[in-house]
Amino acid sequence: MEVELVSRVRCHNPSLVPKSMQSTIRLWCLGASNTSLEQESNKRNDIPIRLWRSPGLTSVEDRYPGATHHGRPMQVIPLGKTDLPMEIILEYLDSLRQIYTIELLKLRLFYMYLHSYDLFTHNCNNFTNDFAMFLLGKGIPAHITSLPQTVLNTPFGQMLKPQLDSAMRGITQAPVAPSAIPQQNGAGQVRSNGSYNIQASPSTTGASVHMNGSSRLPTGQVHYATTLKKLDMLLDSAKNSCAVIFFTSATCPPCKLVYPAYDELAAEAGHKAVLIKVDLSEAYEIGSKYQVRATPTFMSFLKGQKESEWVGASESQLRGNVRMLLQMAHPPHPHTNLRLRTLQRRHKTVTYAKIPPLEKLIAKMGPRGTDPAINALKDFITTREAAGASDAPLPSLPSITSFIQTILDDPPDTVFPVVDLLRCASIDPRISGYFAAEHAHTTVINILSKPHTLGVKCPYSLRIVTLQLACNLFTSPLLAHQLLQKGELCTPLLQLITSSLLDTAHPPVRVAAASLAFNIAAVNHVRRLDEQEDLLAEPSQVELMASLLETLSNEGESKDSIRGLLTAIGLLAYAASRDGELVEVCQALGAKEMAAGKRDFSDDLRELVKEVEQVVA
Repeated sequence: MEVELVSRVRCHNPSLVPKSMQSTIRLWCLGASNTSLEQESNKRNDIPIRLWRSPGLTSVEDRYPGATHHGRPMQVIPLGKTDLPMEIILEYLDSLRQIYTIELLKLRLFYMYLHSYDLFTHNCNNFTNDFAMFLLGKGIPAHITSLPQTVLNTPFGQMLKPQLDSAMRGITQAPVAPSAIPQQNGAGQVRSNGSYNIQASPSTTGASVHMNGSSRLPTGQVHYATTLKKLDMLLDSAKNSCAVIFFTSATCPPCKLVYPAYDELAAEAGHKAVLIKVDLSEAYEIGSKYQVRATPTFMSFLKGQKESEWVGASESQLRGNVRMLLQMAHPPHPHTNLRLRTLQRRHKTVTYAKIPPLEKLIAKMGPRGTDPAINALKDFITTREAAGASDAPLPSLPSITSFIQTILDDPPDTVFPVVDLLRCASIDPRISGYFAAEHAHTTVINILSKPHTLGVKCPYSLRIVTLQLACNLFTSPLLAHQLLQKGELCTPLLQLITSSLLDTAHPPVRVAAASLAFNIAAVNHVRRLDEQEDLLAEPSQVELMASLLETLSNEGESKDSIRGLLTAIGLLAYAASRDGELVEVCQALGAKEMAAGKRDFSDDLRELVKEVEQVVA
């Protein structure tokens, strides 16, 4: 395995990457050697400009280390090791789209595309620093991140900046030599160049890379089987859906006529089916077991049982049979035939981005407010608000989380401003994404559990900022999925919602709790729209639905709360399994009647009530 991170990430065949392989992270430092700029800087300034020059990307590139025009790395700095699985790393990169405009192209190649590259303030080092923070809990060396500003603070730097800007426009758009796969040097080390790069390579103590039963089967492509063992594995992976076997041979010209159609059907089916190709000139034992006497022969399987068999190179017959099989394996849910303007679209999660006067907020912490971690968090929030997320480098998140752990046992009046400050920072997906990789998710679990632990003694201020922080954690799709999937995170999250919905004295608390329930339902709803498995376990869905229905029946004060409750109920019920417990709970508790009871509460809720009635009936 080789991962190159240079404002872009390369992973060769992610499906073959072991989930628990430890990777070594190295910082590749590259610069402008032998250039007139470097020669001039040596004459005019003792600051080594060449150490921080970091070419940007103004177009999507796919290059191996050592195959670009930027030259050899001048230094490779070991940063540490990470145990994060590759799929977590790639999901985190995907979550940074809105900050760094990441575009993920193809299954195996991942790129970083910077639209607003600036040599001094918005360069590849910003991304590299943030990514290192996620991987290791620490950024890249300070002398690298601070050197651009150091240069600008000198008269020579101010004079040189226009010339650098002009020169960089040509360098960042310079043509790149054709890609070449470099020779590996030693244990996983690759000759590299580019800008400041992070390279992750497998630890020498890690296991060799082999596909195993825990690896996810790639979807949307034809799978090849040459042995009975491989074929049985592929068929077993489709035991809950469907599969097709295309028996062909190297000496079958008619077979080649339907190769393109078969590939298109595999892409069309995606995760819904497994399309297999068997070359009988190589797989004799397979042909013998399935008694194939002619090619092309097709066999279809539904829910693990053979469904049909046909012979011939008819493209129309192939397309028709495969599409019919897909419908049989995945019949459309009755809700898809309804016209539901609200419940049949994707929803953005609710966030709370308002920034209070930070000095006043920190003053409420007392002596705790002077801690360096608080100042670092405040500076990050201030810079992000003033200059934008891409120009706000991450603070030392391990230091901040360590501080939070020490303060959670303080009086609630001291804890609430810290949680509120973290809420302001967590609107940035880099912050919320960091918590997805935190060991044991200690910080998030302890914060979410605090109001439930305090019970009736939990003050209003702490409860509402905790709810708002929990909503902001959904800015990271990676953490959002974990909040729904992992029991240690989902349990305190549901406890926070259910206890807050019972707060009859504070409508804003019920509104925030309904918003948090909406976020959970919205994330799970996207999976159903994409015809994928639910992220939220059915028992958790039942628990959440029961709490929402109980609150809806008693809510007669806040229209915002009713709207949030109705939408969350509708999204949870939409396309739910017809044989599941969720439908039974809705029927047993009279969900349709409860929703109908809010029809006259407000005219602008009538359409939403009507939609909810249809999906819970």
